[in-house]
Amino acid sequence: MDWRDTIMRYVSAGLLGGITLGDWLRLLRENRFAVSPAYLFRAMGITFCAAQNSVIRRCEDWRYRSRLKNLAVEPPIFLLGHWRHGTTHLHNLMTVDDRFAFPNMYQALFPHTFLSTEWMGSRFIGFFLSKRRPMDNVEWNMRSPQEEEFALCVASLQSPYMCWTFPRQRALYDKHLTMRHACEPDLARWRAAYILFLKKLTLKYQRPLVLKSPPSTCRIRMLLEMFPNARFVHIHRNPYAVFPSTRTTFQNTQNRLQHDGMGDLDDRIFRLYNEMYRVFFEERSLIPKGQFHEVSFERLEEDPVGQVKRIYEALGLPDFGCVEPALSKYVASIAGYEKNRFAELPADLRARIAREWRPCFEEWGYPV
Repeated sequence: MDWRDTIMRYVSAGLLGGITLGDWLRLLRENRFAVSPAYLFRAMGITFCAAQNSVIRRCEDWRYRSRLKNLAVEPPIFLLGHWRHGTTHLHNLMTVDDRFAFPNMYQALFPHTFLSTEWMGSRFIGFFLSKRRPMDNVEWNMRSPQEEEFALCVASLQSPYMCWTFPRQRALYDKHLTMRHACEPDLARWRAAYILFLKKLTLKYQRPLVLKSPPSTCRIRMLLEMFPNARFVHIHRNPYAVFPSTRTTFQNTQNRLQHDGMGDLDDRIFRLYNEMYRVFFEERSLIPKGQFHEVSFERLEEDPVGQVKRIYEALGLPDFGCVEPALSKYVASIAGYEKNRFAELPADLRARIAREWRPCFEEWGYPV
């Protein structure tokens, strides 16, 4: 294991590096201060960072409050899809176009303070960051496009990603996947955190945003309430490929503060997938005509430039010809990328996937 991986696994503040002290103490109380001994250094690091963040956040709020108050956020482009559907690949392709902007890793991890600290903090943390993601071979750095869900997790505490840190409370945090069971104060906090984060990105870049977050797949109604003219791209993938890849992703999270058995991991994957797509199929029809497009991972993999061109045409995005040369160059640069390889699924697991996820097989035409 590389020394950077060791730091990320046991010491780094990770997902909660950008949290404020009040929210951090609230989380600890919510989890009865149950931190496993192996992760005490991580908890200490989070406490130190949280104290700093609280001070810097006050300064940042004071400095930018007037500029952010009436700032309008242009309708974003939301990239939807379950984990391991290829949303990262699609995000990387779409953000080659510099007429759009996106949250990078530092901004997603430090939503309260990035306007003030990114110039220095990104370099410092980037030195300790592993060169590739823990769940696959995708290269990343602090400037890489990242999910806004990380920012929402830190800023609102209303995210299923919180169970990566406190896995013993996964049943509680999984309820935040669709936000349908959230009380009004929690919803208000979530919306306020979302809007503020996007306003900060808009202030920094002055461009429309391309956003990617798997939980957004089952929050279409809420996103349309905030951004009626937003556009959506959904990417799907063969469920037989999605299951083992999702399992590997969930097993390789590096933000834990608790030891916890993974005995029910398969059940959890089935439950989250079913809940996500039950809501997605219910709310998809709410998207106005001309604001939604769907693409398969398999076709995107075969013809990335052609499929992105179709997205531009379907959603009425700016002239594709302006970005096609840069996009072709980027695609050529990742031609040697090798995906994870998994053992053949056991017959009983394959049968369960076919049974429980049948609506998705039928919807997207994958053979059972």
